[in-house]
Amino acid sequence: MAARPLVARQPNERLQALIQEAGCSNAGLARRVNMCGAEHGLDLRYDKTSVARWLRGQQPRGRAPGIIAEALGRKLGRTVTIDEIGMANGKNLASGIGLQFSPTVLGAIEQVCELWRSDVGRRDFLSGSSVASSALVEPSRDWLITGADHQVARHAGSRVGPSDVEAVRATTEALVALDHRFGAGHVRPIVVHYLNSVVSGLLSGSYREAVGRELFAAVARLTELAGYMAVDTGQPGLAQRYYIQALRLAQAAGDRGYGGYVLAASMSHLAAQLGNPREIAQLARAAQEGAKGRVTPRTEAMFYAAEARGHALLGDERTCQTVAGKAQSAMERAHDAGDTGDDPVWIAHFDQAYLADELAHCHRDLGQAQAAARRAQESLSGHPDSRVRRRAIGLVLLASAQVQQREVEQACHTGTRAAELLGTLRSNRGAEYLEDLQQRLDPYRDEPSVREFGARMEIQAA
Repeated sequence: MAARPLVARQPNERLQALIQEAGCSNAGLARRVNMCGAEHGLDLRYDKTSVARWLRGQQPRGRAPGIIAEALGRKLGRTVTIDEIGMANGKNLASGIGLQFSPTVLGAIEQVCELWRSDVGRRDFLSGSSVASSALVEPSRDWLITGADHQVARHAGSRVGPSDVEAVRATTEALVALDHRFGAGHVRPIVVHYLNSVVSGLLSGSYREAVGRELFAAVARLTELAGYMAVDTGQPGLAQRYYIQALRLAQAAGDRGYGGYVLAASMSHLAAQLGNPREIAQLARAAQEGAKGRVTPRTEAMFYAAEARGHALLGDERTCQTVAGKAQSAMERAHDAGDTGDDPVWIAHFDQAYLADELAHCHRDLGQAQAAARRAQESLSGHPDSRVRRRAIGLVLLASAQVQQREVEQACHTGTRAAELLGTLRSNRGAEYLEDLQQRLDPYRDEPSVREFGARMEIQAA
């Protein structure tokens, strides 16, 4: 194939480093590339001279860079991207990593592995970027209109079986428990390193169709968890990238229900945190539409609750009340059905306490203090002690409602209890709730209880 030079014909040091890491000779790499190309229906006839040209800065046209990356990935036992081999040619700009809903499964694997690798490398552009509303809404549209992936099976790399998928699931459950108890500040680095060092190798391996679907489902859930942990460590720009990729992985898994969950439980809550109420409702409705007829009543309740949050922030009391009623009705159906085993593991946590928590947010944002306090108390009664962060947030919601009712001294007492719980966590999200409470108390800053509460917060922040 004809080749074009890289900018200024610089030596391709990235490719050189990977060839050395893989322990390949130039001839050996050429042979592997030709064999990999044949599997894709390409008649490639590269030799050691071709590889030498690539190292000097020439870049092959068409699909060849992707084939070279795949051949090296097979030898290394992990996904290798065209950016990593120095052949992106401007198509994989660092700032865009993780922001696209890839049209192909192979592209999805490449993009999410590059996201994990960049995250482990602590690249500043990931955590320092802002969140654009369109970056959340556009992938939801792609998800709505994109058909199912016809095939996800792979026939290259190490064999991946059901036990590998189960290991990812078990690891995820353990990490979720640690996150609830200690906050993402303690746990997130472990999650990202596991994704980059272990899970990327599984995605690049060889698996049958059924195993592949299960693998993508398990990895989607862990990727969403990493996104939530990015929120909890104050990195919304990074969180949106993880959420977009979790949505794409759910698509590859063929799990429309979980895709809807990512939209309603993850992306819409991120939009709420960022003060974009219209996007909250849009994302929740996209979840309802895209997963219609494929989710359990408990999941429907969560979708409706997410939409209600958006209407509350918009000040639309009537629509919020209507949608919240749908959420409660769906939860009642879930309760009537009992423990049938139909609920997937990722929605099992959404119980009456979680629903009450969501509704408490709605009432607070609508200025309905008495109802907000009642729902916050209900959520606190239902959350077990292991949900430390959630209980702390429930206490802040209760304190906020007490401020709205002008029960200032009681609000400070409740806020102190929340601060004590949050003192056992490393949670930026919890800290933001406390800051919001302090702002609500500011009109009463001359009262002794408020001054004392503020002094406690300063000591804790020191």
